[in-house]
Amino acid sequence: MTGAAEGTSLSQQQGLSDRQRLAWLRLIRSENVGPLTFRDLINRFGSAEAALQALPELAQRGGGRARICRADDAEKELETAARFGARFIALGEAGYPPLLKLMPGPPPLLAVKGEPAVLALPCVAIVGARNASLAGIRFARQLARDVGAQGYAIASGLARGIDAAAHTGSFDTGTIAAMAGGLDRPYPPEHEVLCNEIVARGALISEMPFGWEPRAKDFPRRNRLIAGLAYGLVVVEAALRSGSLISARLAGEFGRLVFAVPGSPLDPRAAGTNGLLKEGAILVTGADDVLHAIAPQSGLEVRPAASFEEPVDFAAAPEPGEDDRSRVVEALSPTPVPIDEIVRHTGLHPAQVHLVLLELQLAGRLERHSGGAVSLLL
Repeated sequence: MTGAAEGTSLSQQQGLSDRQRLAWLRLIRSENVGPLTFRDLINRFGSAEAALQALPELAQRGGGRARICRADDAEKELETAARFGARFIALGEAGYPPLLKLMPGPPPLLAVKGEPAVLALPCVAIVGARNASLAGIRFARQLARDVGAQGYAIASGLARGIDAAAHTGSFDTGTIAAMAGGLDRPYPPEHEVLCNEIVARGALISEMPFGWEPRAKDFPRRNRLIAGLAYGLVVVEAALRSGSLISARLAGEFGRLVFAVPGSPLDPRAAGTNGLLKEGAILVTGADDVLHAIAPQSGLEVRPAASFEEPVDFAAAPEPGEDDRSRVVEALSPTPVPIDEIVRHTGLHPAQVHLVLLELQLAGRLERHSGGAVSLLL
């Protein structure tokens, strides 16, 4: 595969060479390069190697300095993964979860340990409270068992309570644990045994580096993986400020079905799920509620969630000038604004706007939000 072919479409890769995989890992591990920025860089420069060479100048234009992952650091991570029994699957390669690649900003590289065949199964996510009730745990375990028996993998987040019950209930049919830290840093730590059991019958996945200890802000990123993997997401128990509600919101934004299990209005662990039902989530009292709703979709290809995920043709417009860059920066503020609105406001070609945003991102001055919105970091 040539560098030019690599840049044609991230979703159509046939397989990376060892050299390309190293370059992809270096690029995604470089500071201020997230999945969307990675995609723009590949589309702009045709390959990860070319993008790495361009990073210093791009960041300088944006008013900052690029901090690029060194080749020896990326090589060490690849060696660590191999010793750990894991591998990196690139977006577009065989084995990459089919629904995950259709969500906004899919991880360019996914670290996977376990049975890769489980990632090809149609998937349902089950999440909920860490301090779950015994009834909630029993329901989640049975739901995972019954849905899994119909040919679905069950995805969850390895947390205590509902997540752990969803994993144990789907041991025999296939379970996927999305992790907030590196594959070698399970959270909570006492779930190391659970991880070993999942590896024997399913898969652990993460987009974070090996050795990465999960922080609070890493869990919403993990929640994106859970929502992106599945045709639908079931919330069993959740308080009003639960992270499971973040997963449910993301699933809705990705065009996936959102389910909720009703609970007593006297139980604060049911306040979030009851709220989801008021907002239109599908009520679940058993596996049939999930299976009947998902059946029409699970045999069909899921459409990309939003038009802003279409690749940007950077060659379609000239390089932006300094006045163009100033217009884009002036249109930005700490309040998120859709990129389409920036294009309309500035009158610039979309490719020019995306390139300026790319420069700002690499300089650490831009934050991306769901729905294709961006804001300026002051």
